[in-house]
Amino acid sequence: MSSTDNYPHRIIAAGAAMGLEINETQATAMVAYINQLVRWNRTYNLTALRDTEQMLVQHVFDSLSVLTPISNTLYKNTVSNFTIVDVGSGAGLPGVILALMRPECRVYCIDAVEKKMAFVRQVSGVLKLPNLQTVHQRVEAIQPYDADIVISRAFASLVDFATLAGRHVAANGHLLAMKGRSPDEEIDTLHKQTDWQVDHIEPLQVPELNAQRCLVWMSRQGNV
Repeated sequence: MSSTDNYPHRIIAAGAAMGLEINETQATAMVAYINQLVRWNRTYNLTALRDTEQMLVQHVFDSLSVLTPISNTLYKNTVSNFTIVDVGSGAGLPGVILALMRPECRVYCIDAVEKKMAFVRQVSGVLKLPNLQTVHQRVEAIQPYDADIVISRAFASLVDFATLAGRHVAANGHLLAMKGRSPDEEIDTLHKQTDWQVDHIEPLQVPELNAQRCLVWMSRQGNV
């Protein structure tokens, strides 16, 4: 297991590389998140990653990578108290990181696995995130959230994501899918089988990660 002593510095540097200003308090909180995840993982198997280095890059940096794209779109307006829903949140990714970096936003982490939501509730208390709420439920079984952003790293297909989670998106809101390579076949199927369309695919630059990542922006047809 790697030492986390230099993680706050690396988080701040990674943020700068992504156009983010991360203060020391926020960076320290992200390290506390990693430490909590390591502790819970010993018993509850919340994530396949076991090494703190992997957690730092593949969980924290990866989650941070969507902040600038989201901010560039949402903060064109003067209103700042947006609602973000993280579907299939698992160990709270990217929801916890978004709540930490955007305290003015309401963030809901939704997952059907109780132990994962218990972990996120614990983390929310430890990190003092009053703007973060957890929902232990299947996303299709809860009342619509009318959210500005519904985001997920978890769904295998865009069609499933749009079909199950699209009802939680506000009229002019967006579905965001965090993916590896551009999912061209999934996009074709999405357009054929749903009333959602891909507006654009935004490449994500994740510091220290040697892998392709992208953010797929979707909206209801006619709402571009």
